[in-house]
This record gives sequence, C-alpha cells and structure tokens, in this order.
Amino acid sequence: MTDTPWLGDACSLVEAFRKGLRSPLEELDATLAAIEASSTSAFSFLDPESARAKAAAADVSLPFGGVPFGIKELGHYLGWPDTEASLVFADRIGAYTDTDLERAEQLGGVVPIGLTTASEFGGLNVSVSKLNGVTHNPWQHGRTAGGSSGGSAAAVAAGLVTLASGGDGGGSIRIPAAFNGLPGMKGTFGRIPRGPHTQIHPMTVVTGVMCRSIRDICRYYDVVTGYDPRDPYSLPKVEGWEHRLGSYLGDMHGRTVAIVPDLGVATVNPAVASMVHEAGEHLAREVGLRIVDLDVKFPGLGFEWALGNLASLYADLRDAWPECRDQLSAEIAFGLELAEKKYSLAMMARSEAARTAANETVAAAFDSVDFIISATNPDVAFAADTYLNLEVAGERVGPENNGALTIPYNIVGNPALSVPIGQLNGLPVGMQIAARHHEDALLLDLGLAVERSRPWPLVAPTAPC
Repeated sequence: MTDTPWLGDACSLVEAFRKGLRSPLEELDATLAAIEASSTSAFSFLDPESARAKAAAADVSLPFGGVPFGIKELGHYLGWPDTEASLVFADRIGAYTDTDLERAEQLGGVVPIGLTTASEFGGLNVSVSKLNGVTHNPWQHGRTAGGSSGGSAAAVAAGLVTLASGGDGGGSIRIPAAFNGLPGMKGTFGRIPRGPHTQIHPMTVVTGVMCRSIRDICRYYDVVTGYDPRDPYSLPKVEGWEHRLGSYLGDMHGRTVAIVPDLGVATVNPAVASMVHEAGEHLAREVGLRIVDLDVKFPGLGFEWALGNLASLYADLRDAWPECRDQLSAEIAFGLELAEKKYSLAMMARSEAARTAANETVAAAFDSVDFIISATNPDVAFAADTYLNLEVAGERVGPENNGALTIPYNIVGNPALSVPIGQLNGLPVGMQIAARHHEDALLLDLGLAVERSRPWPLVAPTAPC
C-alpha cells in the first residue's frame, strides 16, 4: 500500500515501478488522495476514472510509463475542459490533443490525471484567475506560485505529481519554477512542436515540463521534441538528451560566462543578486568557466509589443468580445480595450523594429560570451492574490518588473534554464542560465553541475510525507 505520492523525481518513480516497489495504480491513488487533501489548489479538473484505467494498463517499460501527469489548462486535451483559464470558455470542451501531450502519453507512457491551474490566457505571470481563484505556493501558503504555469509548478513542488506540462511565452515555465524551487527549461524556440492548429504570432511561446530534476527534463525532451508538419517552425529531432547528459561538462573549461543578475533591465532585490553572484561564481569554478565583465542592457517589453500580442487573444474571443468583458480579469479586459483604441500600423512597425533591436542586442552579447547568468525573478514569491505586470505607457503595474529577466529570451528565442540556488526568507530563489540558440544541451549540463554540487530540495517542506 502506498500512502503518499512519490517524492523523488519522475525517472526514479519509473525505476520503482519496474522494480515492483509500487504500481502505477497505487501511485495514482496516492496522488488523487494527496490532491484532495492539498490546500494549494493546483488542479482545476481531475479525471480519476480515465486515469485509473490508463494506470492499470500502463507499460512501465516506456520512458515515463505509469507516471501521473498534470496538464496545464492552457493546453488542449481531447474531451477535457478547454477553458484557457477563463470564465469565457468555462463550458468549452477540447476537440483535440496537443502534439507534445500526445507524444508524452503515447510515446512516453504518462498517465494524464487532470488540468493544472494557470493564469487567464497565460497573460499574467501570477497564479490567480476569476475561473479558479488562487493557487498557493507550497513553500508558503499565501504566496504566489507564479505563472502562467503556476498550477503545474505548485503540483510538482507540493509532492502531488512528479511531472506536469508547462508553457513559456514570457517566463511562464521559469518564473514559477524559480518561485517553487524547481528546475525549469525554456528550450530554443521550436524545440518542442506546438501543433496542431499552431498559433504562430508572436513567435515567443514554447512548451515544456515542470519537474524535479535535470534528467527529467532531458527524458521529456527525448519523448516530445522533434519536427511536426503542423508546426512549421518546429526543429528536427535530436536524439539522446538523457544519454548525453553530463557529457559536455569536460569541455566547459575556458568557455566564458557573464554574471549579470539584473540583465541591465530589472530592479533585483540585492539579497537575490548576491545569491546569484555567489552561485554563478561557484558554478564557474566547478566546471572551469572563465568569468568576464559584460556591459549588458537587455531591452524591456515595450508598450507596442504588449498590445500587439493581444491580437491572437482577440481572434480567440471572436464575437464574445466585448460582451464578455466582465468575465475577464481587469488587466486582460483593459489591455484589449486599449489595443482596440491605440494599436495601429505605426505601432506595429515600432514593435517590429524593437524586436529586431532586441535580437541584435542579445546576439551581440553572445558574440562576447558563451553563457549569461542572471536572476530568474527579481525577488522571491509575492502575495498569491496579486494581479500584476500590466505595462501602461512604459510603467509597470504590480510587483516590481517581474518577467523583465525572462521575456528577452522569449523575444529572441534563445534557450534559458532556471535552477534553484537556495532560499531567502524561507522562499526559493532561482538562477537563470542562458546560451546561444540550439545549445540546450550545454545549459542542461550546467544545470546538472549545479544539481550535483548544491542539490536542491525536490519538494517543498510542506509536501506530504
């Protein structure tokens, strides 16, 4: 009898299945019981009957065979609610399954159990919505789990599941990973396909996984990455992510790194900045990186860019807008109204010029160094019931500049990895490591080095035991 869910990583859970130490059905029952008892509100929907049938038939020889799996509610899964975390679509049902989720289930063997909470349309990096209320950080009730993959991060950090899907259009994997003490990888744009029915604009969104270890990320890459014709920007398959993990560490000596906690754009808590400097310098010594000074000033998210990104949401709402205004969060509704009034051809031109400039700035930085280390978030998790980060006429509304450190790598498509480096006032702090396009494997090896030299807690102290 298994009383609590597995508190190790997903790879070790599969090993336990294969050794007969527990069964997928026992794990599922423990997971469902823990979700029911949890106060994090990480799940918005559960499908126990389907999950039990799939757990009973699980093939544990598959990479994640039998592992309970949470699906971020901004994703699409056939027959499940397709709400996009909004009251507007509270009754809509999914007509198809996303390519990456289908691969995770069919090729990886995960057992989908339900939907994890997200911010409305992924538009805010918080863990609160009108549809689902507040999702709490398992490290401290009353603090945010981040967003938009907040429910997935909270579920993994709370010890409810070992794996849950995530998405990152401006930091939505890395931000909640850092707030919840987890590793979080935003791969090179196109690494994981986003079909079917891929929305191309604004070419910043990637999908991924919330998990507890670097090897979990690599195994997930082995399962879900690779070209799909319904995503014309998806990249060709690269094999052996888990097999090669650690193989590049011997070649790191002499490579260069810049440690810039604020990226020249964010206001970072001095205590967080100090922790990033210490952890970055420790990593450099461990693997032989040469630290260089680099004058970095990454671009912020422009007003024009923010309004332009609402175009896909406007298309999604179709005839529901503006009558649905009162069902939307105030920030989303305000943004749509402002975009209708202000967005123009001239504004679009300025936005595209700003994107070109951003790409040049980031590319020039990686002409000078191999890696750039920063904080992931400017501070630790803020109050859970906060809406935030609407930018109006260049001024941030809400907790100070959250997202400023993650958004640049979405705009230009570079891979970036957040790893836990400790706690401040009892809350996790994340360090972001970024590299050139397509160098995901180098980042994952650096993450492995951090994991080995300063292992992080796999779950929050409040996790079931």
